[in-house]
Amino acid sequence: MAVFKGAGVAIVTPMYEDGSVNYDKLGELIEFQIANSTDAIIICGTTGESSTMTHGEHLKTIKYAIDKVAKRIPVIAGTGSNCTETAIMMSKEAAAYGADALLVVTPYYNKATQKGLIAHYTAIANAVPDTPIIMYNVPSRTGCNIQPATVAALVKNVKNIVGVKAASGDLSQIAKTVSLAGEDLELYSGNDDQTLPILSLGGVGVISVLSNVAPKETHDMVMKFLEGDIKGAAKIQMDAIPLINALFCEVNPIPAKAALNLMGMNVGPLRMPLTEMENSNKEILAKAMKDFGIKLA
Repeated sequence: MAVFKGAGVAIVTPMYEDGSVNYDKLGELIEFQIANSTDAIIICGTTGESSTMTHGEHLKTIKYAIDKVAKRIPVIAGTGSNCTETAIMMSKEAAAYGADALLVVTPYYNKATQKGLIAHYTAIANAVPDTPIIMYNVPSRTGCNIQPATVAALVKNVKNIVGVKAASGDLSQIAKTVSLAGEDLELYSGNDDQTLPILSLGGVGVISVLSNVAPKETHDMVMKFLEGDIKGAAKIQMDAIPLINALFCEVNPIPAKAALNLMGMNVGPLRMPLTEMENSNKEILAKAMKDFGIKLA
């Protein structure tokens, strides 16, 4: 049984003007997501600015989300690191808090060979044997690509490594991964503009930035596809493309936070080295949001 099916939101981490985490606002965002049919909360991923959090903040934010959601939908905690021992520590803590699954990005900067990736993921999985792990493949950010044979070896040989968030952008690679891994693999799109193509390859959902601002539509798109309404799903995907492009016209999560602030959500600033969105791009974003039917404050 999949960790979740549908649209999981890669939720932003709201902050006060001084850069500290705004937990009250995070609670409001979680309630907004659940009320609008989001199928899972992914906390402390890329969109949540986990790379600039201290370990203490990271773990506190994960625990807050788990407690706030209170098992209404799955909570998937981002616990990856380029240091295997750090990833093990974070994963064990998140599992102890009650995370339904873990999202573990490939090691970045120091990277790893395919042999190293197998060792890295196996060590983490063995440390939390009762918690499902979704690998996160985003080579544009990490400089490290999980090859199809490596994914297949891990999901077939390590019982709690169950899936992959595929954000390579390479549909041929994703297709090869599915062909090698077969039914052992839970496949999630990691790119909003490729949700339907990845679903067509056997995907069960998307881990979505778009869901931050359009949770109901993203959920409906995936569910329509899974229920056989391909035309209806494709219409939502195509209608969303200008908005998706605007949400990625600067590095994520700069536009996602700007969009939520345009909606009056008041999620606050970003942590450096991320900076506020350029005004010209913000105008493009605001237009795309309005064209998609999102009400601005």
